[in-house]
Amino acid sequence: MKIKIAIIDDQDLFREGLKLILSQINNFEVIFDSSNGFEFINFLQNNKPDIVLMDINMPIIDGIETTKRAISIFPDLKIIALTLFSDLTHFTLMQNAGIKGFINKNIKKNDLQQAIIQVNEGGYYFSSEIMKLIALKSNNSLNTNNFTTREIDVLKLVCNGFTSLEISEKLFISIKTVEVHRTNIFLKAKVKNVAELIIWAIKNNYFTVD
Repeated sequence: MKIKIAIIDDQDLFREGLKLILSQINNFEVIFDSSNGFEFINFLQNNKPDIVLMDINMPIIDGIETTKRAISIFPDLKIIALTLFSDLTHFTLMQNAGIKGFINKNIKKNDLQQAIIQVNEGGYYFSSEIMKLIALKSNNSLNTNNFTTREIDVLKLVCNGFTSLEISEKLFISIKTVEVHRTNIFLKAKVKNVAELIIWAIKNNYFTVD
């Protein structure tokens, strides 16, 4: 089954190039593209893509507001932010709006493919640029959360973008057990989603960026 993709970007040349690249990847299908957030919101009234590639800086209605409105229609919509600039301000705003990924527009084709597949399967994908920036800006703090060895194993795999099913297969434990560990990890780290967990893990030296 093809992964149905929507592209929202006000740069026509970039959008057309992205469509061409995605058309060359098996099982990818671009079902909608637009330079306008309003057009995308109207499209969502009767359609739901599997993955949305969302530009941040757009006129009329920017990617942050478009993301908020889109997720109000489909709370489980999987949106990946596109940007020319990896900065913490835009990352934080898009993260709070509900994105599942954050990538730079200069991303390589193979990495873009990985990002789309990973997010489509229920994971998260954040570019190395933004993760390195978070690491540089973070003040490392002493962790006193008392994670078990197994929770640390699960934590690292979650931060690397693996789904609960993939984690269960890697660690030879049931999905239910993985979900219990995930719940405990989120409670101990006091975070609400994977994006916040990754930031927390970087700050507390549980996750490093190459």
